[in-house]
Amino acid sequence: MLDWGSSSPGVNCVYERRNATHMLTRTMWIIGTLWCAYLLAQPLNSVSGPSQDEYRFAARPAPSVQAEKPDGKNSGKNAYIIPAGTILPVRLNSTVSSAKSKPGQVISGRIMQDVPLSSGTRIKEGSKVAGRIVEVTPARAGERARLSLRFDKLIFSHKTVSISTNLRAIAGFMRINEAQTPTSGPSESDVYRWLTTEQIGGDIAYGEGGPVTTHNDPNDVVGKKVNGGVLGQLRANGVANCRGATDGNESPQAIWVFSSDACGVYGIEHIRIVSSGRSGVPGLIVFGSDKQNLKIPGGAGMLLRIEKNSD
Repeated sequence: MLDWGSSSPGVNCVYERRNATHMLTRTMWIIGTLWCAYLLAQPLNSVSGPSQDEYRFAARPAPSVQAEKPDGKNSGKNAYIIPAGTILPVRLNSTVSSAKSKPGQVISGRIMQDVPLSSGTRIKEGSKVAGRIVEVTPARAGERARLSLRFDKLIFSHKTVSISTNLRAIAGFMRINEAQTPTSGPSESDVYRWLTTEQIGGDIAYGEGGPVTTHNDPNDVVGKKVNGGVLGQLRANGVANCRGATDGNESPQAIWVFSSDACGVYGIEHIRIVSSGRSGVPGLIVFGSDKQNLKIPGGAGMLLRIEKNSD
C-alpha cells in the first residue's frame, strides 16, 4: 500500500509537478488579468480630451465668420462673412422696459428661421443674437420714455460673431400668432401647414411650398413659403421709409412671418422707432413712447438687418 506521507522519489516528483503546475496556472492567471485590464483601458485612452493646441484655438477670439461650407473646407475668408443686407428674423427672449431695464443689461433673441447665406452656408433656426441695453430714460413730467439697445453678437455653431444690425420691423406676439393662423378654418381633409396665411404687413402665403404674393395682386409673387417661414425678396416701403435690398444683396431673405415690405411697428402700442440704427450711431436702435412707460414684451418679433461686418 502506498504511503502518502513517505518521501519516496516518485511521490516527491508528483508533488513537485503539481506545485509547478499550480504556480504556472496562477502566474498565467495574473498575466491574463493584467492583459485584459490593459486591453479594456485602450478604448478609454483613445477617446482623449482636447489637446493643448485645441484648447489654445478655443480660447482665441472668434472670427467674423459663420459656418463651414458643406464640404467642410475653408475656401477663403469671404466664404464665411455674413453679407451686409442679410435679414435676421428674431424673437425677443425677455421683456425690456423703461421702468425696469438698466443700461448694460444683456438682452438676447432667437433666430426663428434658417437664414441662407450667399456662400452656400446657413445660420440655423435656434441660433442666438445677443446685445445690451445702452440707455434708458424713464418717463418724467414733460418727458416721454426712451430706450436704446443694440444687437451686436451672433452665436451659433459654437461661434460668437461680432455684427452690426439695424431694425427694419418689430411686431407684438399677438400679431405673430395671427400671421401663423390660417385665414380660413381647416376641413377634415386639410393639412394645416398647407393652408393660406397672411403675413404681417399684408402679403399672402399660400401654404408651405406655395408662393407668397402681395395682398392686392395674386399674380405679384414676392416669395415662397418654406418650413419655418418665408423666403422673399425685400421690397422698399416709401411710406415707412424702408429700403428694399441693400449693399447689392439681392438674395431671397428669411423674413419669417413678415411681409416683403414690412417696416415699422406692428401690434405694440405706444412705441415708435426713433432710430433704426442706420443713422446716428451705427447699430444703435432707439425706441420712444407716446405714453409714460415704454415696454417691449418678450416674444416680440423683429427683422434685423446686417449693416456691416465688424472687421
